[in-house]
Amino acid sequence: MNIISTLCEELKITEERCLAVIELLDGGNTIPFIARYRKEKTGAMDDVTLRSFADRLEYLRGLEKRREEVKTAIEEQGKMTEEIALALENASILAEIEDIYRPFRPKRKTRASVAREKGLEPLAQIIFEQGKGDAAEVLAEAYINEEKGVLTAEDAIAGALDIIAEDISDNAEFRGELRRMMTREGKFVTCAVEGADVGVYSMYENFSQEIHAIPSHRILAANRGEKEEVLKVTLEMGDYIPLSFLQNRLVDPTSTYAALMEKAVEDSYRRLIFPSLEREIRTALTDDAGEKALVLFSENLKNLLLCPPIKGKTVLGYDPGYRTGCKLAVVDPTGRVLDTGVIYPTKPLERTEEAEKKVLSLVRKWGVDTVAIGNGTASKESEIFIAGVIKRNNLAVKYTMVSESGASVYSASPLGAEEFPDFDVTLRSAVSIARRLQDPLAELVKIEPRSIGVGQYQHDLKPARLSEALGGVVENCVNRVGVDLNTASYMLLSYVAGIGKTAAKNIVAYREENGAFDSRSQVKKVPKIGAKAFEQCAGFLRVPGGKEPLDNTGVHPESYDAAKALLKKFGHDPKKLTSDGFAGLGEKCDELGRDALAAELGIGKITLDDIIRELEKPGRDMRDDFAQPILRDDVLGMEDLKEGQVYHGVVRNVCDFGAFVDIGVHQDGLVHISQLSDRFVKHPSQVVSVGDAVKVAVLGVDLKRKKISLTMKGIKE
Repeated sequence: MNIISTLCEELKITEERCLAVIELLDGGNTIPFIARYRKEKTGAMDDVTLRSFADRLEYLRGLEKRREEVKTAIEEQGKMTEEIALALENASILAEIEDIYRPFRPKRKTRASVAREKGLEPLAQIIFEQGKGDAAEVLAEAYINEEKGVLTAEDAIAGALDIIAEDISDNAEFRGELRRMMTREGKFVTCAVEGADVGVYSMYENFSQEIHAIPSHRILAANRGEKEEVLKVTLEMGDYIPLSFLQNRLVDPTSTYAALMEKAVEDSYRRLIFPSLEREIRTALTDDAGEKALVLFSENLKNLLLCPPIKGKTVLGYDPGYRTGCKLAVVDPTGRVLDTGVIYPTKPLERTEEAEKKVLSLVRKWGVDTVAIGNGTASKESEIFIAGVIKRNNLAVKYTMVSESGASVYSASPLGAEEFPDFDVTLRSAVSIARRLQDPLAELVKIEPRSIGVGQYQHDLKPARLSEALGGVVENCVNRVGVDLNTASYMLLSYVAGIGKTAAKNIVAYREENGAFDSRSQVKKVPKIGAKAFEQCAGFLRVPGGKEPLDNTGVHPESYDAAKALLKKFGHDPKKLTSDGFAGLGEKCDELGRDALAAELGIGKITLDDIIRELEKPGRDMRDDFAQPILRDDVLGMEDLKEGQVYHGVVRNVCDFGAFVDIGVHQDGLVHISQLSDRFVKHPSQVVSVGDAVKVAVLGVDLKRKKISLTMKGIKE
């Protein structure tokens, strides 16, 4: 296999681009850096494509390594043939290589290996070749050996058939065809374990679907039910087709030994091949379903992390609770904690009057603009309480519900204790809830991505693969937005390209010891930030108000000379670059011709385009273009919902079967995939994303089961 040609064909790129990306990856460059600052070399591949490229490259290199290992192992046994060598060369997936190696792999003790030890392989060979000699019972007499445990001719024949059955099972061609056959014709079947309460798995109590058609979320759901020992999961396929295939290929009906071969074939398929392929296919189905769930989880996480910040607002973080009270934390627009408190407006104490006085005191003392209420335990009662306080006192304050998924994880983490050593875990949660409204990205990076709660069966996915993929999503989001070098936490800095946790902690320590950074280049004085690390991270760091105005843009230091030359060409002073930027710069460049201008400046046209965008809007936050969170000042309950009524909502999660939308009643409603659009929708992600502001109509409300059915069909914008 030629890795280069395979990548070019699969990703539809030229060999030149392919080689350039491989060189960049092998050179230790990070994906965010390549995606943003090496567009000329990659043809402007985005970070998602680059990660797919890197993953595929790793797989193909691993495949080649395994191919060589298997080749060497077979050659060392002296069993390599031209046929095997060709099959190995043509194998395009790991399963095919393992099928080829199967007959040569050292085996544990099996019925066939025991039979071989008893000297029955020659008899097996005679039967397998299916001549027209003496009856097997006659031949078998010669193999009776009491010392080896072969007491009768029937024992000898049984052992010989065990050898044949294993040889058939080890045949790579047969396994490949039967695997394809089973995937194409077989069914994924589930049933309830006898005596078990299936509960939420009721639809899988007696369920069957074709393997090739079953959606990934059903595979993961059935697997979880099996793990919880309430479901039994099997793959089913009638024996007739696979047995006919094997017998047509292996059995000569005119042979003396035809009946014995039929018996060996049937035993091989039922005892060895089918159970083995069932395990393989179920593993492949689970892996594939996991990858699809991971893609969806990654997309949801990206959209959540890129939700727009609420800037310039003083926020009251409100962590609801019952017995232990509701924890409060006032956070200023920069995220600094101004005040904290605990109130008891909910059961069992219900000290609502005292609680109202405390909230009013904090709102008036610190000029609170917005209340962020966590959506967990006691959130409905807390929402009613806050809405009442706002209404009774005619406050110019809004509130919104904030997902508190992962807040408790952060609160109990070493990072939470490090940030707020004097706070108990619940007060840290209140701070986190306030800050994740102010700047979702800066706060959510402190939480293990799998704990953020926007996935589908994330706890059933492989932990290492999950961490790798979601870590890549966070890294991409952080670098797309950029990081303020003087205010970012070490966790936020640790996701910047080229900066790990150790270097990030060193940056914060340097900042605390020496004061604010006044330039990007100053970061090179920090331990663990060498020339390569600086090259990777510099363009993603921001230094507002520093010595170099370009340090607050996405222009990389390697392009400063070109950027300054561009500004001077049109009479602008680079030192006077402000947040207002140089409007109309793009039009002026168009008049001269961007290709010619890029050549004059000694840079590529794509790089010129990026520089122009940055100079027109320096320090721009891409998240400002997205829909802002919905803020409320009055409460709405499930009992207030009316069928057909249209509400504004925010998408909280997207899964294979639909989207969950928050319409302000504590319980998210489900827009089933069939209700997302008037046109056919293959997958919900084609229509909605986490964080989207949408209009929905109520289809139905089940107060007892706390379920809300919503629709987006037929709603005019």
